[in-house]
Amino acid sequence: MKVLYFAWLKAKTGLGEEDVIPPDGVATVGQLVEFLKTRSPGHAAAFEAMGVVRVAVNQDYGGLDTPVKAGDEVAFFPPVTGG
Repeated sequence: MKVLYFAWLKAKTGLGEEDVIPPDGVATVGQLVEFLKTRSPGHAAAFEAMGVVRVAVNQDYGGLDTPVKAGDEVAFFPPVTGG
């Protein structure tokens, strides 16, 4: 599974992207986030306020209950504003 981090999530994790193999039982974005939090203190800090983190799975917007599986691309980013 490829995980992408943008903006301050990239700064906190120290990574723009990483390939991960989540443990058995990780079937949703929310479960993936819980797994990612264990990878480093930076990951834990990046995901401490999920209310301000957006997610896309295979380039489609999703939520914490969105299913994920091996081979998916999961992107985390702050809310996007325009003007």
